[in-house]
Amino acid sequence: MLTVSLLVINLSLFYTFKTLAQNITVPVGQIITPYGDILIALDDRTPNHKESFIQLANSGYWDSLTFNRVIPNFVAQGGCPDTEEGFTDPEYLLEPEFHPELTHVYGAVGAGRDDNPGKLSARCQFYIVQNPAGLHRLDGDYTVFGHVIKGMSVIEQIVRVKRNSTDEPIKPITLKVQVIQVSESDLSELTGQKN
Repeated sequence: MLTVSLLVINLSLFYTFKTLAQNITVPVGQIITPYGDILIALDDRTPNHKESFIQLANSGYWDSLTFNRVIPNFVAQGGCPDTEEGFTDPEYLLEPEFHPELTHVYGAVGAGRDDNPGKLSARCQFYIVQNPAGLHRLDGDYTVFGHVIKGMSVIEQIVRVKRNSTDEPIKPITLKVQVIQVSESDLSELTGQKN
């Protein structure tokens, strides 16, 4: 009888912990475009970049902006256009947060920057690596702070639009960037899928 009671208690604890895990949520970046939605897992190993992305998304910073630079076999870059403000205003600069396990693989999300010697990120710009082989020449020079977990098919469409001589889309590709809460179990499922 004691064995059956312990089994019932263990099963009860298992289901309680499973339910709790399903109720724990994490912030996920959502980029809404005319081509569909992109979901981004934000990495805890880059806390300042993660917090900056969340802050700018929650304030609606990017909602009047576009993907301003798209290059096949390279990146889709969005956020502020290449303005002096994005590269010189201290409010828009972040110290780099390089991590050896966060590299420029297909679907990596990084922070743009100019050629400043401190490799400070222009937090108002982000890019998504579209090159299937990755862009490892950028590792250690640009901070990777997330990874696309759903919507790389959208990025594939975006990098193939008609663009001008500066790689800006001829027809603007609008952004609406927000942060949604996703359960840890759903995030694990999304992370394990091909997107």
